[in-house]
Amino acid sequence: QVQLVESGGGLVQPGGSLRLSCVASGSIFRIIFGSNAVGWYRQAPGKQRELVATISSGGTTTYADSVKGRFTISRDNAKNTVYLQMNSLKPEDTAVYYCNTKTTWGQGTQVTVSA
Repeated sequence: QVQLVESGGGLVQPGGSLRLSCVASGSIFRIIFGSNAVGWYRQAPGKQRELVATISSGGTTTYADSVKGRFTISRDNAKNTVYLQMNSLKPEDTAVYYCNTKTTWGQGTQVTVSA
């Protein structure tokens, strides 16, 4: 079965940090995962899903302006995993975070930033 599974979300205070993980499963899909760009997206209540960060198969990264300097995307193809390190979290970062490659989406992981 081909799937992406996100983990690492939770409740954190403003200024705190979290690291999200996105793991690919399925032998053929892992090959696709390792040779394609992967993106992290987020969707807050009542808002459209937005792109947070991407990483190419070669490691080139892009970030939304709202997270530049605070979030870092990375990948470990040997572990079939893409990470999103989130530092200096703000209440406006509260959302469900999803990873995506090609047409496959994970189920999402909730991040809540609140005092």
